[in-house]
Amino acid sequence: MSSVIQLHPASATPIYKQIVRQVEQAVRAGTLPPDTLLPSMNALAADYGISRETVKKAYAILRDRGLVEPRQGKGFYVLRTGRSAKTSVLVIFDKLSVYKQIIFSSFSETLGPDAEITILTHDQNLDLFEYHLDNCLDRYDHYLVTPHFPLRAEAQKRALKLLRRIPNRKLILLDRDMPGLPGHYGSIYQDFSNDAYDALRSVRDQLASCRAIHVITLPESLYGGMIAKAVGRFGADYGIDVCYARTVPRTLRKGEVFLLLNSQLDSALVDLSRAADVQGLRIGEDIFVISYNEFPLNEVVLGGLTTLSTDFSWMGRRAANMILSGIPAKERCPFRLTRRSTF
Repeated sequence: MSSVIQLHPASATPIYKQIVRQVEQAVRAGTLPPDTLLPSMNALAADYGISRETVKKAYAILRDRGLVEPRQGKGFYVLRTGRSAKTSVLVIFDKLSVYKQIIFSSFSETLGPDAEITILTHDQNLDLFEYHLDNCLDRYDHYLVTPHFPLRAEAQKRALKLLRRIPNRKLILLDRDMPGLPGHYGSIYQDFSNDAYDALRSVRDQLASCRAIHVITLPESLYGGMIAKAVGRFGADYGIDVCYARTVPRTLRKGEVFLLLNSQLDSALVDLSRAADVQGLRIGEDIFVISYNEFPLNEVVLGGLTTLSTDFSWMGRRAANMILSGIPAKERCPFRLTRRSTF
């Protein structure tokens, strides 16, 4: 057993983390086979001149990960079957939504049954995110985080500081990259400043014949401003008028395009549909609608809702493959315009 656990008090890595890492690696490698008795907490503490509480903390983490189990009056033993071979993943989404469900379904299906996945949410609240880290660091093999936090400079600075607490080898960012975060971590992200511009170019000839593009951004849209600027650049480059609003205008005119930057079933889409009905305008013929973000219901909404969207399924699959391969990378997620009857 002494050959398995070799502690280095002078190391920058805390002692309890050394114990957890070395036992975990030995269990997964088979060096510590099932039913092996670990050193007692008192014996390990005495051998290295460390506190019993340090060993107790390490053994508790190993127990929570399903690698060892306590047996009454005997000590801690390596588990015989089950969880010891599984990869543990903590997913910390900002919010639960249909898009997060698409990501998660694709991720879990690709990762397969040999993984245990826990989901938490931080609700774009840095205090709550810090609370999760305080309680969950060193308990999982991998951490997937959607780093959607307030865009204020001080909030972003704090977010970077918190994310640095997660070891690079364990971290994968989803849906947004954090360029100020150093290290070789995984990231599968949208490029909110450029994706819409690039996708609209694919239909620039059709848009050029329209009267104007109305960008409707509701206040709660975290990246609405960034996306709107990308659409504005597109309009300036191709001579297309772009207007911005928080609500649907009272009067709609034939030939106008409405780009909705919130979810498809939000109030803006409802208001636009009602306004078109009142004014006798047909969506897809008289006025046109493009909505942000794709999900299956779009195929039937308004006879088929045209969308600008990243590929959430690809995002989940790619994150899982990074874990399976052990090779992290930073990759821009595919983004496209899907044309249906509303445009």
